[in-house]
Amino acid sequence: MSIKTAVLDGVLTIEIARPEKKNALTMAMYQAMADALKGANADAAVRAVLITGQPGIFTSGNDLEDFLQSPPRGPDFPVYQFMQALTTCEKPVVAAVTGAAIGIGTTMLLHCDLVYTSDEARFAMPFTGLGLVPEFASSVLLPLRAGYVRAAEKLLLGDPFGAEDALEMRLVNAILPAGEVVAQARRMAERFNALPATAVRESKQLLRRGQAQLVQEAMAAEGDVFVQRLRSPEAREAFQAFFDKRKPDFSKFH
Repeated sequence: MSIKTAVLDGVLTIEIARPEKKNALTMAMYQAMADALKGANADAAVRAVLITGQPGIFTSGNDLEDFLQSPPRGPDFPVYQFMQALTTCEKPVVAAVTGAAIGIGTTMLLHCDLVYTSDEARFAMPFTGLGLVPEFASSVLLPLRAGYVRAAEKLLLGDPFGAEDALEMRLVNAILPAGEVVAQARRMAERFNALPATAVRESKQLLRRGQAQLVQEAMAAEGDVFVQRLRSPEAREAFQAFFDKRKPDFSKFH
């Protein structure tokens, strides 16, 4: 199984475990993560959620071959179920980023409550380079976090960036040596065992209240355009170039 889950000491760990494919996410993996998050809400024994990857890789984003075989078309598709499950998770969500976080690997961090990263981590949101548009409400949340200028730089150009930039842009709480990230994230997740669950849950709801409707509206708008872009000539050229291991040629598109 490419998603491993376990509950230990009040913490549900969701581990992305597909290192042979750089932790690329398939629809089955999205469904497994969505189900785990929904289960966390219903399980009183779970006081927090920890999302982590493998040493050197958080996730490289979508498995493009799987993604093109089963492109998202509506809210029932696994990727959208995962997005909804993460945005509506009532328990605190802590992320441990121990390496590359690409595409949704970066945008999902906008929906986590605490994020700890290694000094070797690399982030990127290369949507335009694939003929696509931002997703997971990143078109709204990233400007709110980092300011429009920095958000435009990262979302329009899609350039990768490091941990220091991520900290400056308020994507992460702290930067640690790679070998300490998961342990620190787990320690922070376990702290919720000593706090009253209802107070934590309601505090999280209040923290997110101001942006909850904005996030839902943004995800709906992004999703509509994203699905259209998947069928575009630019996206077809980008994906074909990826599989051919060549640089895409967008010169014929206007």
